[in-house]
Amino acid sequence: MSESSRRWIVLAATLLVMALTARLGVWQLSRATQKEALQASVDSRRALPPLAAADLARDATAAADQRHRRIGVSGRWLPQHTIYLENRQRQARPGFEVLTPLELAPGDVVLVQRGWAPRDLHDRTRVPTVATPAGVIAIEARIAPAPARLYSFASDERGPLRQNLDLDAFARETGLALRPLSLQQLDAAADGLSRDWPAPAVDVHRHYGYAFQWFALCALVAALYVWFQLIRPRRRR
Repeated sequence: MSESSRRWIVLAATLLVMALTARLGVWQLSRATQKEALQASVDSRRALPPLAAADLARDATAAADQRHRRIGVSGRWLPQHTIYLENRQRQARPGFEVLTPLELAPGDVVLVQRGWAPRDLHDRTRVPTVATPAGVIAIEARIAPAPARLYSFASDERGPLRQNLDLDAFARETGLALRPLSLQQLDAAADGLSRDWPAPAVDVHRHYGYAFQWFALCALVAALYVWFQLIRPRRRR
């Protein structure tokens, strides 16, 4: 291969790598812009006045539009269907997220994320005792999607102690007419649960960090080409 051909191949490879890394950097910036728009949407919904209980969504599309809105509802707890999601951490402490269905009216139920409780360090299967008042109660809450899923080898979990909970599967299992959303309880209650709910993870800064890495790699490739293909040969001559 001639020296001229080799130089053209090196130039083509350099331009290809630079184009690829620059494109990846631009893509990360676009992802950051999308996440910033999502964060702005979350903040604006949280700032809206509380939603009326009668307006709580009954279908998945409307439920997505109501996420992060505050709402006040009343109903009866169904403690026999309480679920404890394990391996949920708060401040590096292992624990459970406690979920209990709330019957708003006969045949109308919503799943409530009631709060977090620490795990028994000596017996991981021991669930906390949570006070659940009988009769009609009123709670203040925030509309939220179902709890985040963790990796699990079990595809069909049963019983009160679980790793994940799928709303549709839980509705079929219990026969409850669940709405396609859940509520995160906000008001104080004498049940011993923590309601310090983590903010939605938007991770904007992570995308900016990735973009910087790709642009830095693009600049490094360009600098290496200039040094080895232009400056160094001239210095040798």
